[in-house]
Amino acid sequence: MGRTKEFDPDVALRAAMELFWRRGYEATSMQDLVDHLGIGRASIYATFGSKHELYLSALDRYCESMDGTALAALSKPGPALPAVREVMRSFAESALADEERKGCMVTNTAVECLPRDRQAARRVDASHDAVETALTGALIRAQNQGELAEDRDPRAIARFLVTFLQGLQVIARTGHDRRLTDALDQALALLG
Repeated sequence: MGRTKEFDPDVALRAAMELFWRRGYEATSMQDLVDHLGIGRASIYATFGSKHELYLSALDRYCESMDGTALAALSKPGPALPAVREVMRSFAESALADEERKGCMVTNTAVECLPRDRQAARRVDASHDAVETALTGALIRAQNQGELAEDRDPRAIARFLVTFLQGLQVIARTGHDRRLTDALDQALALLG
């Protein structure tokens, strides 16, 4: 009879996500994971697979959490443009409040692992696509409700905002808070 797990895989995955988010994939060794999670190497391999598989699972968890919050805010009934503005502000406020300056795990993955890691690239693309689709939907609603001018292209604006939000996460890591807040003000002004 096999031994029962002496740890909660969900808690371990969250701890791994936090470590990878803070340090990145390459800078996190398997020994770092063993030490941080308090779980033996064999248990990590048996539960999560390789370090790379654990990283991808951690990235999935991050995307579920972070993208889900934005998607929920953008799909609420009522005026759509204020919801878009609030999502933009919340991304910036979260970045500014992070004393560790971790940035966004999706952005960090794109910078560190792409284009060589196709599995990570698929996850980055899926995250960007999900946020872009939600923003596009909200901007179409805003247009239909008269909040956004008819001559504006909701998809193009959504693509700009996704690109802007990813850049915002990079700037947040530099500690140039004023640069970030000034850029946010300009991005919000584009919405009218």
